[in-house]
Amino acid sequence: MAAKKGKKAPGDKAKGGGAGRAPGLGRVNGHYQENGMETLFEVVKMGKSATQSVVDDWIEAYKHDRDHALLDLINFFIQCSGCKGAVSGEMFRHMQNSEIIRKMTEEFDEDGGDYPFTMAGPQWKKFRINFCDFIAVLVRQCQYSIIYDEYMMDTVISLLTGLSDSQVRAFRHTSTLAAMKLMTALVNVALNLSINMDNTQRQYEAERNKVLAKRANDRLENLLQKRKELQENQDEIENMMNAIFKGVFVHRYRDAIAEIRAICIEEIGMWMKLYSDAFLNDSYLKYVGWTMHDKQGEVRLKCLGALQGLFHSRELGARLELFTSRFKDRIVSMTLDKEYDVAVQAIKLLTLVLQSSDEILTAEDCESVYHLVYSAHRPIAVSAGEFLFKKLFSHRGPEEEGLPRRGRQSLNGSLIKTTVFFYLESELHEHGAYLVDSLWDCGSELLKDWESMISLLLDEPVSGEEALTDRQETALVEIMLCAIRQACECHPPVGRGTGKRVLSAKEKKTQLDDRTRITEMFAVALPLLLAKYCVDIDKVTNLLQIPKYFDLDIYTTGRLEKHLDALLRQIWEVQDKHTDTEVLEASSTTYHSLCNEEFTIFNRVDIARSQLLDELVDKFNTLLEDFLQEVGASGCFFDAHDLSKWDLFTSNYKLLNTGLQNGDMPEQIVIHAMQCTHYIILWHLAKVSDGSSLKGDMVTLRKQMRAFCLMCQRYLNSINNAVKEQAFTILCDLLLIFSHQMMSSGREQLEPLVYTPDSSLQAELLNFILDQVFIDQDEDNNSTDGQQDDEASKIEALHKRRNLLAAYCKLIIYNVVEINTGADIFKQYMRYYNDYGDIIKETLSKTRQIDKVQCAKTLVLSLQMLFNDMLSELGFNVDRSTSAFCGIKELSRRFSLTFGLDQMKTREAIAMLHKDGIEFAFKEPSPQGQGSPPLNLAFLDILSEFSSKLIHQDKRTVHKYLERFMTVQMALQRDDCWLPLISYRNSLQVGGDDDTMSVISGISSRGSTRSKKSKSATASKRKLPEGNCFFDYPCSSSDAVWMNREQNMQTPVMMHSPHLTSTVLRDPKKMRQEDSCTAAFTMPTEQLPHHTQVTWMLTQRQQVEARQQQERVSMHYAKMRNHIRRGSGLMEDDEEPIVEDVMMSSEDRLEDINEDMNFETMDIDLPASKNRRERSELKPDYFDPSSIMDDSVLNVSMF
Repeated sequence: MAAKKGKKAPGDKAKGGGAGRAPGLGRVNGHYQENGMETLFEVVKMGKSATQSVVDDWIEAYKHDRDHALLDLINFFIQCSGCKGAVSGEMFRHMQNSEIIRKMTEEFDEDGGDYPFTMAGPQWKKFRINFCDFIAVLVRQCQYSIIYDEYMMDTVISLLTGLSDSQVRAFRHTSTLAAMKLMTALVNVALNLSINMDNTQRQYEAERNKVLAKRANDRLENLLQKRKELQENQDEIENMMNAIFKGVFVHRYRDAIAEIRAICIEEIGMWMKLYSDAFLNDSYLKYVGWTMHDKQGEVRLKCLGALQGLFHSRELGARLELFTSRFKDRIVSMTLDKEYDVAVQAIKLLTLVLQSSDEILTAEDCESVYHLVYSAHRPIAVSAGEFLFKKLFSHRGPEEEGLPRRGRQSLNGSLIKTTVFFYLESELHEHGAYLVDSLWDCGSELLKDWESMISLLLDEPVSGEEALTDRQETALVEIMLCAIRQACECHPPVGRGTGKRVLSAKEKKTQLDDRTRITEMFAVALPLLLAKYCVDIDKVTNLLQIPKYFDLDIYTTGRLEKHLDALLRQIWEVQDKHTDTEVLEASSTTYHSLCNEEFTIFNRVDIARSQLLDELVDKFNTLLEDFLQEVGASGCFFDAHDLSKWDLFTSNYKLLNTGLQNGDMPEQIVIHAMQCTHYIILWHLAKVSDGSSLKGDMVTLRKQMRAFCLMCQRYLNSINNAVKEQAFTILCDLLLIFSHQMMSSGREQLEPLVYTPDSSLQAELLNFILDQVFIDQDEDNNSTDGQQDDEASKIEALHKRRNLLAAYCKLIIYNVVEINTGADIFKQYMRYYNDYGDIIKETLSKTRQIDKVQCAKTLVLSLQMLFNDMLSELGFNVDRSTSAFCGIKELSRRFSLTFGLDQMKTREAIAMLHKDGIEFAFKEPSPQGQGSPPLNLAFLDILSEFSSKLIHQDKRTVHKYLERFMTVQMALQRDDCWLPLISYRNSLQVGGDDDTMSVISGISSRGSTRSKKSKSATASKRKLPEGNCFFDYPCSSSDAVWMNREQNMQTPVMMHSPHLTSTVLRDPKKMRQEDSCTAAFTMPTEQLPHHTQVTWMLTQRQQVEARQQQERVSMHYAKMRNHIRRGSGLMEDDEEPIVEDVMMSSEDRLEDINEDMNFETMDIDLPASKNRRERSELKPDYFDPSSIMDDSVLNVSMF
């Protein structure tokens, strides 16, 4: 078959039967329309008519005049590409396909890159579906006649092949999709032909095997003729498919555009699934295997989808053994893909592989999937849970068929033990909830078999059965609790999922049924379990959490009161035997869950609780010297129960005061006393907030709160680290609770309770953070087991320090302490990035939302503190190549990036940052005397990292402000020690307006003619509207000094220097408009006598001429210095960029997917155009948003 359409013979049109048709008429929807009124593209796009009828109308038009019908179809593909042009009848008759495509390329609107298949919205989504349906129906309706006429399909395939080779993305995308859908339709035709050939062959064999007397020779001849015709048709269809595959697929499956590659892979998967006899072999599977290494997740996802379709069939899966053995490792590695969707589908594919054969995946392959059940991403975890369930729980032996349904000896009992074994082997014992959630979708029936779990815990093992070890029983109790929680809460555990979702009616019914079963079962079993494991801390802690999921009505309706009494007795015994905090807190939570006034059991539980609390309180008041264990028990009840009626504040405060005076009280007593006092104040505040307290309660609360805060402040100096940490944490909580924000939401009556920390308290809190948090790992001696080599203790210590830092950062975020105190925190960003980087970054973000200007001042203050520390350590001679200086510069760069891209939003903040930085740089004179740079001049190099955040107008203003601190000698210096000033001034120059900027305005005003022209040309472009400068913004009193600096003010390092002429006010009428925005910087001058002015001006003119010569010599000398890097002049014209070929200049060029693959750039001939430069080099694809050039492909020096 020819690759391109040649010119037709003169008689072709007559054969089509359309000689009498007027050109320009087309038949659409059963009636003829003139061109421009209704096209095939518009009919398909609107979707008003059924695709079947649209295709039938086109076939009828084709039979009437095949040239005109084909012209309609060609224009349909052109218009679907978003091209505004159309192929005329003259072009169709006399031009080659390549010429037509070149002509259509010129018709594209290069200003826009969108075309139908990239446009968003439901209309275009429906259009894509209609487009694909149209091609499929067209081939299906033509499969018995038209597609074999050696004209229609040849023309369409040739056109689509040419379009798919175009450099224009829209043509490639549209034609590739059309060609692939056409190929899929042809595969269906070939499949039908294959089936018909098999049927014909069977009929022929059956007829031929008949005895001679019954054999019909005519029928044999007809069957032979039919088989021959079918074979010819099959060969022709295969030629068409071969042409599309080699002409389109082989080139486009590695296209630069990911969407095009994804189309090819998706369709080849369909071909292998539909017509496996022809396509399911290594010749086609290799393309899928290679493309699994694609850089784009969308393409990798299509590969996995194609393979899933094959492995769903056991018959097809069995034919993929060679492919699986070669690419299995790649599929397994894709379970850890950075794209979550790809990882999910890779796990699902491995599950299908596992179903097809148990021998393909090794134990190592399975283990790499097993651990994903603990993933924080729930779809990945659920897919891994399904894989685990299929692998471990789906195989049942014949000996398991006769086992009981429930209980220890049941099949579920065996599977539950398998789950426990897996959980222990994974060694992630704190993630039982994650394991249960992963298995819930596929194994909820197993996990809800609480009867079997209870039987495994309470019943004695039968003879020959191995009993569970203590460790296994602990794991089983945890899994049982997690399953109960999952059934009652119906949402994933914390850290997995976005939160609670709305349950459907069916899910709500299932939830209620499960909760009823749990209550009926564990109301009886829980007292027995507590009695058996009363002394085991881990088991008891988990068991005591079960009652909060009970339906307490069941105790009454089911007449289970005696079991409730047994439960209360066991809880009493548990708290009486244990001093562990977790156990006691679990007991408190259980009482809180059972003490619900809405249920009839309240009185019974309340009596038991009151008896317990009375006993605890009596011990606390009467046995103060021996209450170490009891205070821990009582303290656990404060967070959930109001014990204020016992007036325990006085006792606890007395205890804390005694601890300060003596200094030898055990830390646990002090910590528990602090916690109890803290909860007493919070319960008191809750009463006051609700309005249920007495009139004097607010005054009492205010006194107690302030006294307790002072007590905690004193404990910050304790020698015991645990006590100091507890005091710090409670102080942060109280300061946050009793801050000015407590009056929000209409609670102005709480204003007397607002407590603002004084400067001494703020300083102590900050010093605590600096001493306890920002330390090296080896310096932390607070390990729980005293072994610093223990990784677990190090992680725990780091977690504790992170909590302390987060508590203090909340005070900054909520404006409880001054924002500038954050400078000591921000300066640690780089050094402790791994440990606290996320916390410091979030604090910086929130602080900027509160006050952008103050946040910027805090950032520059942190840099100044680091700079001073460096000077103290290294001396006055700053070496900018040292690691300390580079670290500060890198930190300033990180800070600069946090201001974002919107310069207008941060305009005032950036300006104030530069103001403070400049003042700091010139604050201290040089210790080496006059003529040497200021002590902090190197800070300007650090400050230059923020220059890019200034808008052009502000750069001029900051530059003028910098000139105030400079002398004439400074401007002429070019030594190494002055490089920070030179680089900082250069960073403040913008365009031609600034390239001759000098510290002396008189000198710059006499610059070159080119400079003057540049200034006049750019002045109008860069003027701000009046009143739009950031200097008009309201600012603090400290900033007002900057805004209204007087001329007679003496600035650092300028005490003996003459005034700069740039600071002399010109006549307001003659002042340039661009200077109106910088009026805030201009200092008023006193009127000088006339003779003094004349003498001064004559002297200045002579000095200026001499300085000009000196400056030219100095600049020439500076340029010759190799170590001074100077950028190209801002006035120099940029070179014209050279644009490379689109296929090679796309961002992240497509590299080899596999070692065997060799991607080549396409060489495409484009039509000549008078409006375009010569096509010796290909232009980029202007319709491809991803082919935007970066600096690496532009032959332009940017700096």
